[in-house]
Amino acid sequence: MKNRFISKRYWKDKSTPMGQVDELAKNYDDVINLSLGDPDLVTHDIIIDNAFKDAKAGHTKYTDFRGDPELRKEIIRYYSEEYDLPIADEEIFITASGCLAMYLALEAILDDGDEVILQSPYFTPYPQQVELARGVPVPLITCEEEDFQINVKRLEKIITERTKAIVINSPSNPTGNVLSRKTLENIRDIAVKHDLIVISDDIYTSFCFDEPFVPIASIEGMKERTIIINSFSKNFTMTGWRIGNIIAPDYIIKVIQQINENVVFTSPSISQRGAIYALKNRDIIQPDMIREYRDRVFYAAERINNIPNMSVLKPKGTFYLFVNIKKTGLSSAQISDMILREAHVLTIPGIAFGDCGEGYVRIACTLSIDKLKEAFDRIQNMKIFK
Repeated sequence: MKNRFISKRYWKDKSTPMGQVDELAKNYDDVINLSLGDPDLVTHDIIIDNAFKDAKAGHTKYTDFRGDPELRKEIIRYYSEEYDLPIADEEIFITASGCLAMYLALEAILDDGDEVILQSPYFTPYPQQVELARGVPVPLITCEEEDFQINVKRLEKIITERTKAIVINSPSNPTGNVLSRKTLENIRDIAVKHDLIVISDDIYTSFCFDEPFVPIASIEGMKERTIIINSFSKNFTMTGWRIGNIIAPDYIIKVIQQINENVVFTSPSISQRGAIYALKNRDIIQPDMIREYRDRVFYAAERINNIPNMSVLKPKGTFYLFVNIKKTGLSSAQISDMILREAHVLTIPGIAFGDCGEGYVRIACTLSIDKLKEAFDRIQNMKIFK
């Protein structure tokens, strides 16, 4: 919107198909919303009940600037028990969401004009987050034919003297792929060779269906050049609590703290208490949740691969499916719009996740199998998928 009271940076509309889904969903009374990754399951009672008790007990004030010390202690224990990865208290910062964590990390490391390589297709906010920190986003294409793994030759070709960081996301939103250990080791070799920082967006670590999650920080030589972005939103169905954390070298954490004091000061105290109980009780909270989403994703993948002009790779992680619709001959935006108008099912066109997402639509399996069945029954009756 062009207006003299609005920064010229925002005169050009930067909204994306992902940002428009809420309005689109309101067009139909019977819409089945498979667009946004907001789980339908409610946060576990253990988290809610204990956070409520702590709020009643007085945990309603500012916390320590780097976050509740008890939560930092639980994060240290978590990384030790799950990955045998030692994390120091000074390397942890609690944030009001994973999205804010990414922005704070970028703001802390980037100088004007620094380039940030983004594993693409990418989580939609990445490019603007880089630009907000005065950096330059540089997409790194990954392909279905290569299992959406990062091709290291392609990666090295786009590195310049201005490249500062590489952003990876595994398991990936939107593709659902998981980077192999070999790929992570190749990224390590390039990061060391070119003296780059790797920002690892570890939002869906609990949703690895074939092999256990491997943090790139656990690869030899990477801990000192890795910034880990965490969130409780998906791993613990806590999207509305807006709580995450950053793990990075202590000198980066000190800068992040200085920036955050001018943004939100401290993360919500009650959300931090909820996160403590999430980590402490993960062996009770997570298994049924993970099993439920795994069943949904595999059900949806089977349905998709039985619909003409649609296909999808075997699910490896997350609760997303990146559905190939290239055989229709239409763009991802056209197909997504057609599915909404004819089947009343809301998806997100692949172009929302970068240019190399063209030819795909993303489906979030965040509804029950009964609802997924109804959605795919509707889609299967569309003329273009017969």
